Amino acid sequence: MSLTRPPGVYRPQDDTWLLAEALAEAGIRPGAAVLDVGCGTGALSIAAATVRPRSITAIDVCRRAVWAARVNTVLRGVRAEIRHGDAFALVAGRTFDLVLANPPYVPGREGRPRGRHRAWDAGLDGRVQLDRLCVNAPLLLAPGGTLLVVHSGLCDEEKTLAQLRGGGLKATVVARADVPFGPVMRGRRHQLVAQGFITPEQSTEELVVIRGDRQATT
Repeated sequence: MSLTRPPGVYRPQDDTWLLAEALAEAGIRPGAAVLDVGCGTGALSIAAATVRPRSITAIDVCRRAVWAARVNTVLRGVRAEIRHGDAFALVAGRTFDLVLANPPYVPGREGRPRGRHRAWDAGLDGRVQLDRLCVNAPLLLAPGGTLLVVHSGLCDEEKTLAQLRGGGLKATVVARADVPFGPVMRGRRHQLVAQGFITPEQSTEELVVIRGDRQATT
């Protein structure tokens, strides 16, 4: 998929496409209300259009990403409401049938990231945004709704599963893939080794897609 991507906007890569494949196999019914959390270029919103949703809402904290997502969806004839800001604040009180998320998950740095680093830096354990998502997912999902989230296995998939289950969702890993380290992980190798996230010889990480389902009302 060729997408417009200005400087500073996350480039769709292995994690994006793994999540898109999981979406294609998820059996989402037509007519879903979709939320794309941290939409970046809009790649996942475009992928979500294949399930024939009734609406797509896409949100990102990066203004350039919002612009890129608007351009890319328009060029492909995908109707989407694309907004700038914090997703959980902007959609508070609304529910969705499908929530897609490829949040920042690279561990190793303290402090609030700025600029393009917001697309990947996620605190010392890589879970700053993942934890927020897990807390908010049960509130965001309509009865019978589905969450699909991708992140690195370095960020403790069992914690994600436990948090989602603690919120009343049925949660399971639906896809895995081993991928070579990208530029960020390669640049942070020594720090990640020192923190015990990877071994000195390690050059790949496992990506996981986790599905969370809210029980349908009877």
